[in-house]
Amino acid sequence: MSIIARHITVDMYKCKTACFDDMYALQATIKTLLQESNIEILSFASQMMPDDHIAIALLFEEGHITVHAFPDLQYVSADAFLCEEDAAPEQVFSSIKKLFKPEKTKTTILKRGDFGTNTDMKPKTKTKVAPLRRIHNTGSKVVKMLTKSKSDTKNK
Repeated sequence: MSIIARHITVDMYKCKTACFDDMYALQATIKTLLQESNIEILSFASQMMPDDHIAIALLFEEGHITVHAFPDLQYVSADAFLCEEDAAPEQVFSSIKKLFKPEKTKTTILKRGDFGTNTDMKPKTKTKVAPLRRIHNTGSKVVKMLTKSKSDTKNK
């Protein structure tokens, strides 16, 4: 299997609120953490969004990192896309997790651009369908119950 990138998504719950006080300080801290990881940042942007969450995007030669911080929810969602087959995006996030000090995290790591021998790219889905007869029978029972309750109410 040959892949071209690794992608990590991290959800951080019940983060410490002090991290959300200043958008520019938060951006500067994240930028410093990445530079300490020997990542040279090409460009970055931050924005206070209309729903009062902070959006930060950092672009570097090996990929990008985005962070969305929701102060009211004490929640941070972030992702890193690293364009190297043997990249370790979880190492990049270890310092970011320390910054936000979440009580709980959910992490997903994806291998992107799989050009292996199996090129079947069909998504795996599972669909559960109830038989129509069961739905029809349930519907008739509900109609009978409603009709009965109306007639009971009129008789009182």
